[in-house]
Amino acid sequence: MQIIVLACQKGGSGKTTLCASIAVAAEAAGMGPVVVIDTDPQATLTTWWEARPADTPVLADIPIAALPGKLAALQAAGYRLVIIDTPPAITASIRAVIGVASLVLIPVRPSPADLWAVGGTLELCKEQGRPFAFVVSQATRGALLTVQALAALSQHGPVCGAIIHHRVGYAGAMALGRTIDEIDPPNKAGAAEIDELLAFIQGKQDKRKRVKKEKAVVR
Repeated sequence: MQIIVLACQKGGSGKTTLCASIAVAAEAAGMGPVVVIDTDPQATLTTWWEARPADTPVLADIPIAALPGKLAALQAAGYRLVIIDTPPAITASIRAVIGVASLVLIPVRPSPADLWAVGGTLELCKEQGRPFAFVVSQATRGALLTVQALAALSQHGPVCGAIIHHRVGYAGAMALGRTIDEIDPPNKAGAAEIDELLAFIQGKQDKRKRVKKEKAVVR
């Protein structure tokens, strides 16, 4: 079972929207069943799920202290992908969530303030020995700041090639309990961004499996 944690010290990075979008896209791509877990006290992901007309993905209400045992139970029940939303902070609870991740995605808006704020989350990933990748989000198409952000982030770790642009469709879909590829008419450009991000996640997972197999052979 793969566990994707979205974490960022800076608020307003689009974590919750990405959690919902990845979860729905993964179900559509046959990567499910998918579970979403909301560890943010603001409970925005939970509010989105409660407004959702579809039955998938599933929402699991799990206290952070119970995560390890409950995640094992979810895996035993056949769930293949878990997406965890986190609050915009650096706390012991977030450290615990990052500690169970297969991959930590760090959404970063292309602005100086957001770039300056990634240090705390990055250090937590390194401290916990968890794989991570940056995702540039809420970008303005064609803006020089987006290119500069990609260059700056690449000096500190892997950066997802999918750039998530600022689109009204993301917010509009969330208000309806949906995602950008589910609204009518569908936003094809936004859906393509999420599909590219999902392909990046799949590639990371495939690489992780190959490394495990290689290690097993060496032993």
